[in-house]
Amino acid sequence: MCFSRLLSSKYFAPLFWTQFLGAFNDNVYKNALVILLSINGASYTDISIELLIPLCGGIFILPFFVFSALAGQLADKFEKSQLIRLIKIAEINIMLLASVGFYLQNIWFLLAVLFFMGCQSSLFGPVKYSILPQHLSEQGLLKGNAMIELGTFLAILLGTIIGGVLISNYESGHLYVSLLVVFIAIMGWFSSLKIPRAESANKHLNINFNFVTQTGVILRNAAKERLILATILGISWFWLIGATILSIIPLPAFTQRILWADKQVITLLLALFSIGIGVGSIIAGRAKNLVKSFKWVVIGSMGISLSSLDLYWLSQQLLSYHAEQNNTLLVNWQALFEQRLSLNVLIDILFMGIAGGLYIVPLYVVLQEYSDIKSRSRTIAANNIVNALFMVSSAIITMLLLNSGVQVQQLFIIIGASNIVVIALLYKFFAADLHRFNQ
Repeated sequence: MCFSRLLSSKYFAPLFWTQFLGAFNDNVYKNALVILLSINGASYTDISIELLIPLCGGIFILPFFVFSALAGQLADKFEKSQLIRLIKIAEINIMLLASVGFYLQNIWFLLAVLFFMGCQSSLFGPVKYSILPQHLSEQGLLKGNAMIELGTFLAILLGTIIGGVLISNYESGHLYVSLLVVFIAIMGWFSSLKIPRAESANKHLNINFNFVTQTGVILRNAAKERLILATILGISWFWLIGATILSIIPLPAFTQRILWADKQVITLLLALFSIGIGVGSIIAGRAKNLVKSFKWVVIGSMGISLSSLDLYWLSQQLLSYHAEQNNTLLVNWQALFEQRLSLNVLIDILFMGIAGGLYIVPLYVVLQEYSDIKSRSRTIAANNIVNALFMVSSAIITMLLLNSGVQVQQLFIIIGASNIVVIALLYKFFAADLHRFNQ
């Protein structure tokens, strides 16, 4: 099945647009809130902006620790298309609350809404990935996951840009954001109405509402199968690297001190990284079967390390170049294409995104294909919990390294070197199970 046919398929297209609109909405709201805090945070609270913005990320991630275990159980027990529709109705109500928060200009209310958004996203994750194997073949799964990753990163990019533009460039920006997020939530619900039924995988499952004990249960069960454990760790490692790169890109120490460019370059870098993920995902998704696609995991991991190490070298060269030029004015993003070193940085960011897309798509297919159908959603929930843990670890480690005196450009060499070590260890996990992909 080609990508165009997949996007017109009744078994995939409604889920794709439901996911795309949900990811877009999340990022419109999150970035609008972050920019609102950056501009007017001091008038809302005495807490510093440097703490408030990381707090937003923590508030959104927290529900993945609390509710993923419940989400996995629900997705295994109930028919999935109806569950998705209920989750999208919840999104509409959450976005209505967001509108109230923007109208009141109450920062704590808006942060509470952000937490509810995280809850809704944590509930959607397991059912989104576990429904795909019920509707698609193995080859369809490769293409379906490729399209999901492409759509997700483009939605993140577009949502981030549009949320920021609306809230910062218009006097009634909060009103425009409110109208947009409610409208998109309603459109997402309409899209979900067309998702075909996907019957319960385990209708007799007893729901355990104790998230502490159930989180431990699903993590232990996922770890019992070596292939599943390696896959979860491999996917989580990708999100750790991605989170680290996305935290480096907006730093003035990178954009201003190394690239010597104004803040508009941040959007360009995010766009290149997101487009790269999409391109890499599509390439990996074109493989005829899983065993042929797994070569992209190896190539993608090598590409991540090579581009990271090259970014370190280029950063060092740029620092020396700007010191010699004795520049005093920051350049615009267009000027980066005219200077060889900065152009190579842009190419590396794009290449790293492509490598990430090549790496991640086959791993999601392994997780879906080789997890037990009766507990597949709970296995995906376990993956989401570990993903969240790795992303939080990324933020903590990055802050600790920068506070200890590590320079931004040195983070690239740390990423590149550690990636080589981690991928070598993970490949040892996978090596004994690669023969199963031919069966």
